[in-house]
Amino acid sequence: MPRRPGGHAVLLDGGDLWQGSGLANARKGADMVEAANLLGIDAMTGHWEFTYGQDGLRANLAQFRGEFLAQNVFLTEEAAFNEAPAFDPASGRVFKPVTIKAFGDRRVAIIGQAFPYVPIAHPKRFTPDWTFGIRDAQLQVLVDEVRGKDKVDAMVLLSHNGMDVDLKLANRVAGIDLILGGHTHDAVPEPVAVSNAKGKTLVSNAGSNGKFLAVVDLDLAPGALRGICYRLLPVFTDLLKPDAEMEALIASLEAPHAAAFGRRLATAEGLLYRRGNFTGTMDHLLCDALRTRLDAEISLSPGFRWGTSVLAGGDVTAQDVLAQTATTYSETYVQPMTGALIHAIMEDVCDNLFNPDPYYQQGGDMVRVGGLSYRCEPGAESGKRISDLTLTDGGRLDRAKTYRVAGWASVNPQEGKPVWDILEAQLGRSGRADLSPDKPVDVVGVADNPGYGGSA
Repeated sequence: MPRRPGGHAVLLDGGDLWQGSGLANARKGADMVEAANLLGIDAMTGHWEFTYGQDGLRANLAQFRGEFLAQNVFLTEEAAFNEAPAFDPASGRVFKPVTIKAFGDRRVAIIGQAFPYVPIAHPKRFTPDWTFGIRDAQLQVLVDEVRGKDKVDAMVLLSHNGMDVDLKLANRVAGIDLILGGHTHDAVPEPVAVSNAKGKTLVSNAGSNGKFLAVVDLDLAPGALRGICYRLLPVFTDLLKPDAEMEALIASLEAPHAAAFGRRLATAEGLLYRRGNFTGTMDHLLCDALRTRLDAEISLSPGFRWGTSVLAGGDVTAQDVLAQTATTYSETYVQPMTGALIHAIMEDVCDNLFNPDPYYQQGGDMVRVGGLSYRCEPGAESGKRISDLTLTDGGRLDRAKTYRVAGWASVNPQEGKPVWDILEAQLGRSGRADLSPDKPVDVVGVADNPGYGGSA
């Protein structure tokens, strides 16, 4: 049930809270703000929240009862010169960087770390006045200041960096007791201890989509964290009685859209999902729809991962489609690309995922492809991870040839139909969500990786 104020607990959210559904996209996240308020979230940081734009984000923050924390978002030089609004105009920090929670005579500092690559991973036009980054040097200064001036007993970083970035950050920044991470959706059963100049920092991540809740008990002594108990609790929705107040809120928010979102489009011929490092069955549907409806030889679909799965034999509704595709920049495009450019795009995305330096990894997953298969070796050097690019007809991708390529969610402005219209039209043609037999990627060199169960 929603948590009530008071007591010796705080409820934190690591970002991506205000997005991921047709309703959230239609309401620009305002529906999720209402739910977050009822749930009792004390503080959060952000990532996809920024894709509603600066004005949209600020409108939601005006209604949010908790605190939005981000130590690593600053005004650009031009915005600062023009006196754009900021939490701290002197430093240029756009948002409050830290909050301190008191529990009796003990104090815990919580610093926010928003997704560092917002203007790269998403259209820059959404956040023209703001600049992002990991900013570990500035984080160290902030940690030292709070430790020195505010005399806190524990320091927590609420992060949307991604697990690998947080592990490196924990080694470079000293004085943080615990990092509660997000972005890469890792469900970490036990925190990872990372050594640094002042001791150790525990790094954790509680998965995504409300599947787990990280429960952390802190044993606080004056000026120090004496001990910690961390439990990753699975959330079994079928075993939990819905809270009446929350259930009523959800029903009221969904009612105006029930007819449009509840329309049945097709029957799933197999399990439909989008959560995968390289591909997913829903991606097959998206890529097939792009090629068919837009008369393209090759299709590209972005590698962000969200949306609930649809079980085999289940109905695919408009709401299911929107849960996989609804963003503020889901317009489709068709454009000519040479084989060399296609290869270069795939290598660039692959380096973003598998660069050995975590600070050059931006999270997400591999771009999905249609009409094309390839081999990927994550451990190879940059520019040499992608090979054997083969067209559906069996021919090799010609670097010199120009192909008609369809895609969606480009960071550049596009004028095509939103991709959900394309997929809905494709599904409505037959009423069946047929799965492609294609195997678009063969991943090699990962035999010793326990997180991958594919080809070695």
